[in-house]
Amino acid sequence: MTTFASGTDTLTRDALTVLQPGFPGTTAPDWLLRRLGEGLASVGLFGRNIATPDQLAALTAQLRAERDDVLVAIDEEGGDVTRLEVRTGSSFPGNHALGAVDDVALTEAVALELGRRLAACGVNLNWAPSADVNSNPSNPVIGVRSFGADTDLVARHTAAYVTGLQAAGVAACTKHFPGHGDTAVDSHHALPRIDADLAVLQSRELAPFRAAIAAGSRAVMSAHILVPALDPDRPATLSRRILTGLLREELGYQGLIVTDGMEMQAISATYGIERGSVLAIAAGADAICVGGGLADDDTVRRLRDALVSAVRAGELAEERLADAANRVRALAEWTAAAAAVSRSHANGSNGSNASNGSGTPTVTVGTSSAGDPAGSDSAVDVGLVAARRALTVTRSGAFTPLTEAPYVAALTPVANIAVGDETPWGVAAELARLLPGTETGSFTGGDAGSSVLAAAGNRPVVAVVRDEHRHPWMAAALDTLLAARPDSVVVEMGVPQSAPRGALHIATHGAARVCGQAAAEVIAGE
Repeated sequence: MTTFASGTDTLTRDALTVLQPGFPGTTAPDWLLRRLGEGLASVGLFGRNIATPDQLAALTAQLRAERDDVLVAIDEEGGDVTRLEVRTGSSFPGNHALGAVDDVALTEAVALELGRRLAACGVNLNWAPSADVNSNPSNPVIGVRSFGADTDLVARHTAAYVTGLQAAGVAACTKHFPGHGDTAVDSHHALPRIDADLAVLQSRELAPFRAAIAAGSRAVMSAHILVPALDPDRPATLSRRILTGLLREELGYQGLIVTDGMEMQAISATYGIERGSVLAIAAGADAICVGGGLADDDTVRRLRDALVSAVRAGELAEERLADAANRVRALAEWTAAAAAVSRSHANGSNGSNASNGSGTPTVTVGTSSAGDPAGSDSAVDVGLVAARRALTVTRSGAFTPLTEAPYVAALTPVANIAVGDETPWGVAAELARLLPGTETGSFTGGDAGSSVLAAAGNRPVVAVVRDEHRHPWMAAALDTLLAARPDSVVVEMGVPQSAPRGALHIATHGAARVCGQAAAEVIAGE
């Protein structure tokens, strides 16, 4: 049982409870442990906090030694956005690959196995899945993080993902409400705007969130986007019309509402993180996510003090802050019950059922319509199986698998902040395993095509791209390469919007490590 530090009043404790901060390093700093003792109820993990599964398990145990019901959250989507495997690439394909397969049982099985790995490390809240309908192919931040551009497909796979993840005892946080798919601006950098009318929003953007709510999603994450048809004045994260009027009252959602990272420029550059956090709680948010960029005690203190001051100044109702804090505690109670049920299920008994996202502690854990792949070969390989099934292979003429080591040219765009630039991607490492002597290089800019030709010499060429349709320089580089070397292989690891070309074209629908492995197997004829 957690014992709070003496001298922490209820208002201050509630203000700490609604924060989900990050921190540096692979062990918990003293200031974070102290804040847990004062009332902080959640922490967020990022790639910088994770070295190995054993280290992560030790870290979460350290946190729980200070507060046994702490919510330990992570941004683990699988695919391109991975924190568990930030330095190697993910063992699970992301949403776009799962949508390409369009087998909801497979999506549920992937989410179940990912959830089990998170739970084994002590993580109990995952900021996933993305329920965004990728209706704008030029979207710079969603793309392969979405199940696709078809609303019904996104809705059914969102529900399957929520079901699988929560069957492992890990709370799902469906994002980015009310839908970030029809944007051409990355909210990490500026405030995006969606000008769709209300009828389109209801039929397209909101449908996957309705499915997630019906599936019992324990949390929903708001988007830093302006949607004038819903609220012409404030972004969704700060909008009472959207968070309370739409999500709570119209859609009937009763679980935890979490903000996207408050240090993102869409909020921090327009409202500031302190004012933004106050407005978010007032609008109906229950938890403030911060820590991707600002990860220190000063940030926690500033946000705590801003919330307390807003209550005392009459700018934020104390009852609203208390309600938000209680919703955080309700989710913590659910995760504690989920962990207990998961342990009992491992010993042969079954969990009980709850599916309304209300925050009550009754849970269904360890049962899933996807079956029980744990302990079987399929559990280990479900990510690779999914990645193989997700491939779209187009052959031009009589392509024969490579038998000599190729030159792999990665046409490398700037990574968006959600993905990050730490995680390796491509097919070079896997091809080097299958075809020893494989060499690789990274290219960008207007002369990329000629540079690839010079570097490759007479060797077979494998060109790896990511969202060719969004990068004119990348398309031009392929033009140059294929004009001189039409026998080249092209691997598209982003959204396959451009027409297939090359002697062999492989669309992987994502850049997870297993997607690269699956593509390499085809190239080498394995």
